[in-house]
Amino acid sequence: MRIGIALSTFASEPQTTNVVDRAIEIGRQAAETGIDTVWLAQMTGYDAVGLAALVGLAVPEIRIGTSVVPIHPRHPIMLAAGAKTAQAATGGRFQLGVGLGSAWLSSNAYGVEYPPPTKHLREYLTALRPLLAGRDDPFEGETVTSRPFAPTAVAGSEPEIPLLVAAMGPQALRVTGELADGTIPYLAGPRALGDHIVPAITKAAEQAGRPAPRIVGAIPIVVTDEPEQARARAIDMAAFYETIPSYRRVLDLEGVERAGEVFVIGDEESVAAQLRRYVDAGITEITLSQTNMLGPEAELRTWRLGVEFGRSVS
Repeated sequence: MRIGIALSTFASEPQTTNVVDRAIEIGRQAAETGIDTVWLAQMTGYDAVGLAALVGLAVPEIRIGTSVVPIHPRHPIMLAAGAKTAQAATGGRFQLGVGLGSAWLSSNAYGVEYPPPTKHLREYLTALRPLLAGRDDPFEGETVTSRPFAPTAVAGSEPEIPLLVAAMGPQALRVTGELADGTIPYLAGPRALGDHIVPAITKAAEQAGRPAPRIVGAIPIVVTDEPEQARARAIDMAAFYETIPSYRRVLDLEGVERAGEVFVIGDEESVAAQLRRYVDAGITEITLSQTNMLGPEAELRTWRLGVEFGRSVS
């Protein structure tokens, strides 16, 4: 099983190191540990697709991806151009993870109207997929208009870029199963995954005649001998997500009140047993998230356990 890490931890570090240098440094550490894939979230201080290209170019041993880039208000022509540049830079090791973003972000940060999310996701993916393949297909929708004004093919950007969506709700999962290659759920526990997310996207993919979808579980994990301390910190740091409807829904489906309750915490044996529940629920890949919660030693210990676990279920 492929094991990745969420490489966005450096975003909260003191800004004393060049962001590109630091990202490459962490990417190299991950590759040396045996991590397969490094994922970058879109932040306000750097561009995730551009930084992914640089990390992937500097660290040829790893796959690289975004988890995730909000699709609104970035136009599909521009997002596809960046993704194909990253694919060419990394020799075909790039994968594009996108998300819906939020109404709050659109109105408060960007000052633009947030479109109907499900309709926009369907239209956006329909416009984006041919662009990722280097085709110039125009698209006219209610929320998206895409009319390429020049050839969109990028030499060296083959094979076609895998497209994943951070989808967890029923409607988004249906669209994702029909039009994308898989989903990247975060804070979705084994019950929410096995009973709701995996069956919904798998059924949609089957009905659309598409291959079985990838389920890249982004799981907050820390290996530690002090689980009570780690759990208390997890509950505090993840409280923000409890007010966001999409996360509140998956927490309710899991049967937990606090987001920190779904963090996978414990020693190596305990964490491996908890991860086995995620595999049984249907995930096909694991992204280790929030691994720096207790510092660099616990993070490296967590990475090593993740690599060992991935090999045990391959």
